Amino acid sequence: MKNTIEVCFTPQSFQLYNREDKLVVIIDVLRATSCICTALHYEVGMILPVASVAEAREYQNRGFLVAAERQAQKVEGFDLGNSPYEYMNPALKGKIIVFTTTNGTQAIRAARDSHKIAIASFLNLSAICLWLLKQHHNIILLCAGWKDFFNMEDTLCAGAISEKLEHSGLFEVSGDSALAAKYLYQKSGADTYGFLSASSHFNRLLKLKLEKEIQYCLTPDSAPVVPVLEGKYLVRAV
Repeated sequence: MKNTIEVCFTPQSFQLYNREDKLVVIIDVLRATSCICTALHYEVGMILPVASVAEAREYQNRGFLVAAERQAQKVEGFDLGNSPYEYMNPALKGKIIVFTTTNGTQAIRAARDSHKIAIASFLNLSAICLWLLKQHHNIILLCAGWKDFFNMEDTLCAGAISEKLEHSGLFEVSGDSALAAKYLYQKSGADTYGFLSASSHFNRLLKLKLEKEIQYCLTPDSAPVVPVLEGKYLVRAV
């Protein structure tokens, strides 16, 4: 019997899914899960995701290194923002970073009671698929979206994962959301950047002159790690 792949387009919809014994994969391509993959690839020790800026501030007051982003920009007064390039700094090797973002950490919070949580992006596309094939679990791909609205880039990544897992013969897509995500990915072809060029968050980041970051976040397998949640912390499983 094949394992199933479901896709949830927003954290707000996640409560509608049967989550019993499901492995949940969080996707926030632009940019939280891309940052997490990059950080662990560059040997940051652990990442502690928190939902609110207030909670992040409490950790900062206790001496923690804190990254905070809202509205696609770094929150004033914190150490780091939501740029993957910040996490390539060798000075962060082995550090614990408290991390809060507009969408990605909200999705992690929504899934917090799940059987197991992993992190995906285009940057770890092959690595996460290979890892999922070894888990022998039904999967929900949870897209972070933008403020509980559907977005294109997370759905596209969910479609890429769905297609690769289905192609293995060990998984089957379940439900129209997963089918739509897979079809969207197939429609995009090889030009992910061009396909997303009219999408809302893509253009939100372009207005902030973050084109280089968009290109990086859409580059498959640039950070081939598998972050998983162990207790409160995101750590590298692979």
